[in-house]
Amino acid sequence: MDVLLLLAVAACALFCPYAHASRAKAPALPIQSEREPLPYKGVSGCSFGGRFYSLEDTWHPDLGDPFGVMHCVMCHCEPQRSRRGKVFGKVSCKNIKQDCPEPDCEEPVLLPGHCCKSCPKGDSGRKSTESLFDGFEFFQEKEDDLHKSYNDRSYLSSEQMNTGDSKTDFVALLTGVPELWLPSSSGVARARFTLTKTNLAFSITYQRMSRPGVIVFQDSDGNTAFEFRVPRTESDMICGVWRNLPKSHMRQLQEEQLRVTMVTTDGRREEIQGKIIKHRALFAETFSATLTSEEENAGMGGIAMLTLSDTENNLHFILLMQGVVPASENESPLVPIRVKLQYRQHSLREIHANVTAHDPDFAEVLTDLNSRELFWLSRGQLQIVVETEGHDPRRISGYITGKKSCDTLQSVMSSGDALTPLKTGAVGSAVFSLHDNGTLDYQVQVAGVSSDVVSVTIEMKPRRRSKRSVLYDVTADFVAAPAGGRAVGSYGRMEARHIHMLLQNELFINVATAEHTEGELRGQIRTLLYSGLDSHTHELPFPLAGQFVSPPVGTSAGGHAWVSVDERCHLHYEIVVNGLGKSDDVAVNAHLHGLAEIGEMDESNTNHKRLLTGFYGEQAQGVLKDLSVELLRHLDKGTAFIQVSTKMNPRGEIRGRIHVPNSCEFGSRGEVVEEAEFDDLVFVRDPEELRKDPHTCFFEGEHHAHGSRWTPHYNSCFSCTCQKKTVICDPVICPALTCPHTYQPEDKCCPVCDERKAPKEIPAAEKVEEHPEGCYFEGDQKMHAPGTMWHPFVPPFGYIKCAVCTCKGSTGEVHCEKVTCPPLTCSRPVRRNPSDCCKECPAEDTSLPEEGELMQADGTRHCKFGKNYYQNSENWHPRVPLVGEMKCITCWCDHGVTKCQRKQCPLLSCSNITRREGKCCPECADDFTKEEEMKMVEKKKSWRH
Repeated sequence: MDVLLLLAVAACALFCPYAHASRAKAPALPIQSEREPLPYKGVSGCSFGGRFYSLEDTWHPDLGDPFGVMHCVMCHCEPQRSRRGKVFGKVSCKNIKQDCPEPDCEEPVLLPGHCCKSCPKGDSGRKSTESLFDGFEFFQEKEDDLHKSYNDRSYLSSEQMNTGDSKTDFVALLTGVPELWLPSSSGVARARFTLTKTNLAFSITYQRMSRPGVIVFQDSDGNTAFEFRVPRTESDMICGVWRNLPKSHMRQLQEEQLRVTMVTTDGRREEIQGKIIKHRALFAETFSATLTSEEENAGMGGIAMLTLSDTENNLHFILLMQGVVPASENESPLVPIRVKLQYRQHSLREIHANVTAHDPDFAEVLTDLNSRELFWLSRGQLQIVVETEGHDPRRISGYITGKKSCDTLQSVMSSGDALTPLKTGAVGSAVFSLHDNGTLDYQVQVAGVSSDVVSVTIEMKPRRRSKRSVLYDVTADFVAAPAGGRAVGSYGRMEARHIHMLLQNELFINVATAEHTEGELRGQIRTLLYSGLDSHTHELPFPLAGQFVSPPVGTSAGGHAWVSVDERCHLHYEIVVNGLGKSDDVAVNAHLHGLAEIGEMDESNTNHKRLLTGFYGEQAQGVLKDLSVELLRHLDKGTAFIQVSTKMNPRGEIRGRIHVPNSCEFGSRGEVVEEAEFDDLVFVRDPEELRKDPHTCFFEGEHHAHGSRWTPHYNSCFSCTCQKKTVICDPVICPALTCPHTYQPEDKCCPVCDERKAPKEIPAAEKVEEHPEGCYFEGDQKMHAPGTMWHPFVPPFGYIKCAVCTCKGSTGEVHCEKVTCPPLTCSRPVRRNPSDCCKECPAEDTSLPEEGELMQADGTRHCKFGKNYYQNSENWHPRVPLVGEMKCITCWCDHGVTKCQRKQCPLLSCSNITRREGKCCPECADDFTKEEEMKMVEKKKSWRH
């Protein structure tokens, strides 16, 4: 049996017992949006553990909870070729622990998430890591060589400076290909790319060509890796996202081996292409220019990336050129060029330099721009010209404007970000658009304030806490409305310095009210990366405020959301949240930063509430593809809401009313369809799509989506959930009743109070009426009546019988306590059922029956794990191929079903965490060092004696 088969047997031994039975009702548990799309038909690759991997991908296998990721096992999707020449993938896995390098220190440690030990601190283990940084030069800004660093293409700005965002920027210069057999083009395009995780967003501007019809990404072999059909719009900007890049293409992108081609499809065929590269200049760029030639089909072009110094009026720039410097048979001959800065054909600055055909890029600094030059720069009236000298001069030129992209300039204003932090529950939202001539369009909305708005200003960061630096006052455009208002207008006199600061995310917008004259709301103007949602360009987002929660919440946070419904009735959303205080962040640092959901305004009906997503940072985005007709109707009528909850406010931190007109009630394309037929065709998830989803569960002959919950056919007093191919069924836990008389209805699982025998003076209904709000519990996402008790439901583990929760009716708080087990007198107590909280003394020891008895027994069912059989309630440490016995995981047999759980580790407050070999839990490195020192002291004492 090879390695792959062994791993599959181990995984099946863990998960296969759950794959029994049930037909789903409408899922009660909200379904999260899809995160891992299915592979395209015809794409070669490997399927492993319910996931699809592209050829040449490598990964550590994830055996699921509680085993987790096998960091010492590396799997590889190897390309194979069949006899007919068809390429397919084959998975091979190996243990890589023996390949670990020997650390060059006395006491190496094993860090969490690693397979190999490393030296804890110092430079003793530097040999093994130095190779990782070969070729990387870290940028240090110096006045005398700033332009050299700006030209350093090996510097990965976004990876080094914004590790939390994990973004990488790329650029491509696209020009015509002057080949004899191929129609060329006079067009020039500049494409900017941003890689986030597995998505590549791109913004493309072009000149001297008609609108392209298709954009093609090609791999290192010239094969088409991705094709993007350009929508027909009047915009001169092309926006798109290449989603879910295979790792092989991501690797080629990082190694600058991908190319991009734009082709026109209407009229005369034109084609331009270029190579995608990294560049240091992208990090600081705030102005740009596309340089074209007046010659037809010359295949010449260039782009200029420019930025202002932070303190001086120095303009740094880098030129990328193609076709300007002619190729020569000589080895890199120097070609003299002249770079000029012009205003209306008048030369203002001129620089002479030498470049080569091999490396035509050029960087320089124009120092001390005067006020007129800065003014012309802000208005887009400065032109940059490049000319070659000699007998065959070539010339390209272009106007300098503010950097263009498909990203959105936006701001969420919250009371927590005010200069004096507040918790008012109000919110402000703003969207900006910068034009080539320096005009700034703005749309500002304010909601939830308790007093009149007295000023709306765009500001810099204050130099002192009490001293605001106001740049522009737009209060004159503000139109008041109840609890807020709106300002829409344009500002046409932005200075070049302020354009630079705007595009560097260094400006703020401040809203002052009569009650808070220095500012009740404030937010940083930030660039929001293009996500594919086109509603950003023509619609204001929906504001999310604590004042809109029921009941209102005086929170420091605020937010806004873009929501749209496409022609297929899929809901697209993007949420931005701001202003959560540090105390709130500390409270949720081990939990989701936020939980976003969508529902209808009528809170008496919770059937139409849907979970959107959970998120740690300040943004969340996704797509919901299976919305109910009812929820789409509420979106159409404007009676729906989006709500973000946190640990501090599980019943809602901020909320906003959502109105998205749509025609989904009458069919996805406007046809009039019967309602029942419409439900079946459009909003019930496609069974074929559900079957192909690697996270789907198959139970009682039907497929269930990941995250769904339903009542099984075999027992209506059980509740089942699907968690990534694993079905977990738990009995319904009945709440403890405090009434003296109860009875068991035939159609219910739990006994209820007999109201016929209840005291007349205090009816049971009136007891509930005293505190109608009750308690909302995040685990089961249900309201519980005041005074009721229940075992908490915590996905994906099910009901936790070792805890009992109580709803405090007076405050609406949920109080949970651990169950106290009685003391036992026996030496070897056992747990009768894995779901039981307390152990019991066994009646008598029983021997393990033979295999035939195990398979034929009609009584208690036993479990088979690997090649071994285990009695009911017996526990053991599992053995996994290539890894061995996993002592940190305990499995037990629950009436024929094998269940496993990893040892629970305590939370650590230290920053330097390590993991020792043979230990299940990580620990603080400082404590480990002290422990070793104590051991050495004890040893020395023993030597003395």
